[in-house]
Amino acid sequence: MKSFEWTVVDSPVGPLLLAATDRGLVNVVFHADEQVRDAAVRRLAARLGAAPVGVSAAAIPPAGWLAEPVRQITAYFAGGLTEFSLPLDWSLSGGFNREVLRRLADDVPYGTVVGYGELASRVDRPGGAQAVGAAMGSNPLPVVVACHRVVETDGRLGGFGGGLEAKRRLLALEGVLPEPLF
Repeated sequence: MKSFEWTVVDSPVGPLLLAATDRGLVNVVFHADEQVRDAAVRRLAARLGAAPVGVSAAAIPPAGWLAEPVRQITAYFAGGLTEFSLPLDWSLSGGFNREVLRRLADDVPYGTVVGYGELASRVDRPGGAQAVGAAMGSNPLPVVVACHRVVETDGRLGGFGGGLEAKRRLLALEGVLPEPLF
């Protein structure tokens, strides 16, 4: 039977669940307390048709599927990584959503933002800002595929699956917004 590995890492935006298959990082989940973690692992097992293998973040084997994702996420939050170079397993995303997320990953670098409408134009969907918003909401790989970099045309933050405070913190980490005072 196929399997996937998962772990939870601490971050400045709260605990993150990372899950990987033999093809790459497949899922990042915000607010991964015990209840969220357990539900996410059950959903992943069902969607992937694979058995979950939990791995302690402190005991990930150097050649394990999670070793590089954990290293890069940790480096990103420490301010030492501005571009993820991970193999990604896109099996949780398809069609238009996958197209938008790939364009985001390829075209919107660290420290920049793009409007929902502009991103829609980049995938040849002028007027498709709401569809792009839905694609951002479906992102199975937040932080790594940086949907926090997509904002409203007027500069407002817009929505974010991890919560607006997490979006603010991620944009502050990347120098787009000032660091919160408290």
